Amino acid sequence: MANEAVSEKDTVLYRISRGFAWLLVHLIMPVRYHGKEKLQNRQGPYVLISNHRHALDPVVLAWPVPSQCVFLGKKELAKSAFLKKCLTDLHCILVDRHNRDMEAMRSCMKAVKMGKVLVVFPEGTRHHEGQMEQIENGTSLIVMRGRVPVIPVYLDGKLKLFRRINAYVGDPIEYSDLLVKGINVESCEEMNERMRETFRKMIAETAEHPS
Repeated sequence: MANEAVSEKDTVLYRISRGFAWLLVHLIMPVRYHGKEKLQNRQGPYVLISNHRHALDPVVLAWPVPSQCVFLGKKELAKSAFLKKCLTDLHCILVDRHNRDMEAMRSCMKAVKMGKVLVVFPEGTRHHEGQMEQIENGTSLIVMRGRVPVIPVYLDGKLKLFRRINAYVGDPIEYSDLLVKGINVESCEEMNERMRETFRKMIAETAEHPS
């Protein structure tokens, strides 16, 4: 079922969700994007990573992206066959976070090979804090195996009705030197630390220069 989330064409539900995304980020739960052009001027494939505070964060991340987005989400979201079908139509790859889910990994690799933008929350679940510390190795493994850019986005708050938050788009995280060491547990952990450090710097910079 996971592979069905990765397809050449957008589904009807995905196209409808694009319209909902405009309403969400402009009116319902407004978002101010900083560095939005870094996404608008870039075609896939790449991996988009972010901290995660609200169930609708994937919509916020996908709205400025011109390429088709594919989302990595926990399988617990599919609480019924109907929800599973909806999530699949929204190009969501459902992953078993508690086991080594090779099917989901293959789907992620298929997505980047097809030129999609893979949206991932490296912590694997929602956290109220902005800091990203508990990163799972799966994200680093996808990035390094796919040899694709990884773009960080920091959300400075939790989405709320009619209250604006900020989305800060960073520059690609450099990791070419890690590939020389091979793709293994050590290099993945080094990549994880680069992602952590990137978000630490983004958080510090936004604290010094609040919008």
